[in-house]
Amino acid sequence: MADDGAGASTSPRRDWVTTLATIAAPTTFIGALLLYFGVSYTSAFYNYFGVDSATLGFSTQDYALRSASALYLPVGIALLAALVGVLLHYAAAAVGKRDTPPSPALRLLPAAVAVCGGVLFLLGMLSGFGVWHVGAVEMPLLLSGGLVMLLYSRVLSFKLAGADYPVARERVAVALVLALVALASFWAAHEYAKRHGFDDAAHLAGHLWLRPTVTVDTTERLYIPHRQVRETVLPATAGTGQRFRFRYEGLRLLAEQKGRMFLIPEGWSPSDGSVVVLPANSTVRVAFRVG
Repeated sequence: MADDGAGASTSPRRDWVTTLATIAAPTTFIGALLLYFGVSYTSAFYNYFGVDSATLGFSTQDYALRSASALYLPVGIALLAALVGVLLHYAAAAVGKRDTPPSPALRLLPAAVAVCGGVLFLLGMLSGFGVWHVGAVEMPLLLSGGLVMLLYSRVLSFKLAGADYPVARERVAVALVLALVALASFWAAHEYAKRHGFDDAAHLAGHLWLRPTVTVDTTERLYIPHRQVRETVLPATAGTGQRFRFRYEGLRLLAEQKGRMFLIPEGWSPSDGSVVVLPANSTVRVAFRVG
């Protein structure tokens, strides 16, 4: 009787630990994926303008926030697919608990899922060997999607039979499949972030009016090419304490981070353009305006 009491008292605690572990593991994975996406996106975005993103000194929170808006669509699709998979999983488990065997159509469902997964994985492999061309983002998605569907077909077949999965002899294989899926997920996130960052930078380069206009007064000449900005020599007025001698117009704010302003000329182009870095302190006087 004592053993039964101990087992009953520890069972709820064990259930809570299992539940928390189930929630924490995907959350940690998604958080790491968001951070990795943010780093890749930011690097591609600023590299387009010739700026190494490491010089900006963004924090972990900055990288995560920069990844949020670009991930609404892909994360939404992934969550929808996961929801469909969960519903099928519970439906198969409910059928497996019945005394009557599943219908022939249901018995064919795991095989159909396995065939679809095998086709996706094969297409991903053919793309990797250059036999069939797809984009850099699509290839890891095909590989990971194929592996997930192959594993899921195995789960469905066990659930329809009323058995639990994974079985002991297949745990190592399942762990390896999940590791490959995680690797492919980071691979796809990296490629998608690079593409998205490059596209956003190219769009901004063609629409610099979206960024605030910056007028900069300095105490020393900046020697920026005149074709990129407009330089005006300010008049020296005795007795006024005027320290600023040069004014530069035609600049847009690209970024401001760690006490530095990254300014880009309005006529910037990838073949002929530069980014000006100025300290945001008393050595310069800055005026912002919209448009």
